[in-house]
Amino acid sequence: MKVTVENKKGLNKDVKVFIDKKTMDFYMNEKYEEIKSSVNLKGFRPGKVPREILKRQFGKAVFSEVLNKVLKDTSTKALEEKKIKPAGQPKLDLKTYGEDKELEYVLSVTELPKVDIKAISDIKFDQYSIKIDISETDKRIKEIAKNQPNFKDAPRDKKAEEGDLVVLDYNATVDDKPFKGSEGKNTQLTLGKDLFLKGFDKQLIGVMKDDTKIVEAVLPENFPEKELANKKSKFTCKIISIKKPEDVKINDEFAKNLGAKNLEDLKKLISNQITEEYKNSLDRLSKNQILKQLEKFKIEDIPENLIEEEIKILSKGMSEKDAKESRKNFEEIAKKRIKTGLILNEFGEQNKIKVSEQELQAEIQKQLRMMPGQEKMVMDFYQKNPSAVASLRGTVYEEKIINLIKEKAKSNKKEISKVEAEKILKESQNEVNTQSIKKETKNSTKSKPTVKKTNKTSFKSKASKKKVSKK
Repeated sequence: MKVTVENKKGLNKDVKVFIDKKTMDFYMNEKYEEIKSSVNLKGFRPGKVPREILKRQFGKAVFSEVLNKVLKDTSTKALEEKKIKPAGQPKLDLKTYGEDKELEYVLSVTELPKVDIKAISDIKFDQYSIKIDISETDKRIKEIAKNQPNFKDAPRDKKAEEGDLVVLDYNATVDDKPFKGSEGKNTQLTLGKDLFLKGFDKQLIGVMKDDTKIVEAVLPENFPEKELANKKSKFTCKIISIKKPEDVKINDEFAKNLGAKNLEDLKKLISNQITEEYKNSLDRLSKNQILKQLEKFKIEDIPENLIEEEIKILSKGMSEKDAKESRKNFEEIAKKRIKTGLILNEFGEQNKIKVSEQELQAEIQKQLRMMPGQEKMVMDFYQKNPSAVASLRGTVYEEKIINLIKEKAKSNKKEISKVEAEKILKESQNEVNTQSIKKETKNSTKSKPTVKKTNKTSFKSKASKKKVSKK
């Protein structure tokens, strides 16, 4: 294979690839030998069909597959040999090809620009660590205890009040007729939460143990028996017991009920939980500081095709008029995003950062933990959407790059309290809101598109309609 680079115009290059006839014959012979053993033709034993017969029967199909394979293999090697990283999909132009001929083709490539990442070590960012006061931990534990009330039986002559737990049996009717699901045994309702039917709780205030109370309520719009939806119903309620809430005692037993070894262990777990909550938000601030500095790095020439692709994404869903008016602003956004992506990718490649399958699966498990009760749905989503897994891999890859940049850059370490953390985060949010308002005012007549990341395309031969894949 002979590779030459011609017509160099900035980032645009023509890469000419020449494959001699001998090499093409080798590929063709290899393919004929492959099909020879599997072809059954009348009058010939398996594996004994002459080459000329195979050529007459399958010649065009064989050449088509061989051509695609050669183009796929050699185009990638040609770009690697000349150390060219394409920005997008190269255009292929076949010059000479055919059975019993050499192969010559030209790849028209827009090359990714050279990126200098030396200045990354000069980046400065704030690195926060949170010091959680014991009072903050105790406050959180009290909030948890408050949301897990303990109930004890009330005296027989005690009337039910808001906040009490009422245990009851009921029989319900619509137009004096029972219906499916119209009976309930040992139903527990905490008065005031209104979790059963709207207005049901209020009608039980004042009842006592062993009372019978008729409660009227409207069945919900989504009631399983559709013909009864929004119908007025009567519930004959027999009050079994009334329980009064009492403060939960915060002790070792309480801690064990929450999965901790004891109260001391629970305090450590809660302190770590609070720390993690603020750490994640503050880490995002540090990341944004780094990304803003990366935007200031100089890259002389950004590929026009990447800018155009990004602008298309930014203007998706907009009218032609609005897209045209927003183009200048979109160009600036596109250049910043592409520049940052190029720098991060170059840094990742130079430091040989990769995402292992174990790291990817760990991230998926993290996603599952964030959506309790919906684990199957989330897992099915990732199993059925390879693009979602690829996007997640990209997120993990970027995080690994940012973490390594933090190691090499200059950090301003700050230990802060929870109150200080809240202040920093609030100021940051106010700054974002202010910028948003200014942008909205400036572009009040323009639509606001959703910003999405562009995906790189890979080389694919158009020389033949037949598809040859290699997994």
